Amino acid sequence: MSKENLNLLNLFKEKKYTEIIFKIEQIKKEEINPSLLNLLGVCRMLSTNSIETIKLAIEDFKKSYYLEKDKTKTKDTIKNLINASSALFDKEYIKNERNLGSNFFEEIKVIYQENKEIFDNDVNLLKAISKVLKRTSDAKSTIQYLRKILNLHSDPDTIASYNFFNNYIFDWKQSDYYQNSKKLNQKLPIFSSGELINLNFSKKEKINIGFVSSDIRSKHSITYFLKTVLLFYNQEKFKIYLYHNHNLINDPSTIELNNFVSNFSYINTLKDTEVINKIREDEIDIIIDLNGFSSNHRLALFKNRLAPIQISWCGYTNTTGLDEMDYLLADRNLIRPEEEKYYSEKIIYLPNIWNCHSGYPYERSENLMPMETNNYITFGSFNNFRKINDEVIETWSSILKNVKNSKLFLKTSIATSMEFYQKKFDHYGVLKSITFSDYNKSFKDHLNEYKKIDIALDTFPWNGVTTTFESIWMNVPVLVLEGFNFSSRCGSSINKNLKLSNLIAKNKEEYISKAVTLAQDKNKLYEIRKNIFKNALDSSLFNKEKFSNEFFISLEKIFNKRLASKL
Repeated sequence: MSKENLNLLNLFKEKKYTEIIFKIEQIKKEEINPSLLNLLGVCRMLSTNSIETIKLAIEDFKKSYYLEKDKTKTKDTIKNLINASSALFDKEYIKNERNLGSNFFEEIKVIYQENKEIFDNDVNLLKAISKVLKRTSDAKSTIQYLRKILNLHSDPDTIASYNFFNNYIFDWKQSDYYQNSKKLNQKLPIFSSGELINLNFSKKEKINIGFVSSDIRSKHSITYFLKTVLLFYNQEKFKIYLYHNHNLINDPSTIELNNFVSNFSYINTLKDTEVINKIREDEIDIIIDLNGFSSNHRLALFKNRLAPIQISWCGYTNTTGLDEMDYLLADRNLIRPEEEKYYSEKIIYLPNIWNCHSGYPYERSENLMPMETNNYITFGSFNNFRKINDEVIETWSSILKNVKNSKLFLKTSIATSMEFYQKKFDHYGVLKSITFSDYNKSFKDHLNEYKKIDIALDTFPWNGVTTTFESIWMNVPVLVLEGFNFSSRCGSSINKNLKLSNLIAKNKEEYISKAVTLAQDKNKLYEIRKNIFKNALDSSLFNKEKFSNEFFISLEKIFNKRLASKL
């Protein structure tokens, strides 16, 4: 090792990253080697961690990789490149950078082919790639990498992600979701009884109900649905606790919901055993998970039992697979009796609908149909772009081809890649008929963009939920395709509660036919929109007080049943 390299190594041990950056940047280009470039990138990442700095680090790692002739020495560089790109994702996600994911993955595919042996045998490397891919719209590629990881190491987080992303495509039946969810049940840690305090279940003055979520924050749909049940609960009967697995202390929605409950706790910095003991100390009777397999879940808590009664609701529309998750709240439009065997939880059927929206702080108006001024029909979808799979793209393209001069307006509430979808729609020759809207940070602007849509098209097999409620709020009818399980029947449950069964298709052919027929019947479309405006707020979708009452009656019944079995 040269004297200069030894000096750099000593500076690195002393964490003098800025000094290292300065010294390496002074070295002549012809003297820069892959090792120095890799070190330069690492020091940039460990210094300011700004967006511009991360971008410079990524370029350093790329140069290091391509300069290194001996590819067996590039493993650390590849890891650094992917982790830096993941960090940039986290930063740019907030600033609406859409194309990083698709562009980066194209580069990674080249590197992957050159180093397939390294990739396929390194769990950490595969995890780094999958972390980046989860931010993109390419669900199929994400699943492929998650499967590679599972072939090497079946850890709980990867199993959960694998199950979650398979909801986006058509490869599984509900029996597959069930079997794969049970694998997570087997892998979650079980803590020794010596680490945990005892559960206490007894009749008290009030029933203690707790909610666990990482999504109690502004602009997240969970906030609107949770608010519904918290606005009208009987405070003489129930005491509500919220356990928030996030660090957004000053978030407006977090502050608002804090005011509705008896106790609000932040658990994101606590170890699993610490959270379990805290919730057990609170003597919670019924604990409700609002995450399922979604980001930042804490299912290990529920595996070790937080409360005598544990329920999954709202945040995830499928089974958790946990033996310890006692119940799943649904409705009879979502799960049929003969299908209950494919859910690890006992199904509690709410009387009308499994979910109810608290509404928006913006006055509704009976909007004119855009076609009145455009002289053409505009279809639209504001669903998460990951839900727009190949089958959905083919189906929507067929609709556009069958409705003369029609347009499709696509917009997502999160930053994502447009190029990925532009190529897919272009394959069917309909790209010129599609408008991709920029992400609006203003939620009011987001809602107002529904005024550009005549008919909303739901995704499948994973239906929209929040976007469907938004659409109905803005008087836009939603055409849905009813599928084979909870997540693929959310749209049909919503439409049935609106008495709009004519907007429910049983297969792709019927979905296309209904879209084309409705687009060609201006009077019928007008009547549907008029009825939505007139009836939506009184329906189960937005009747907050009624839903809250039904919700807590169901919980009280569960509690009394459990108490009776104990006595």
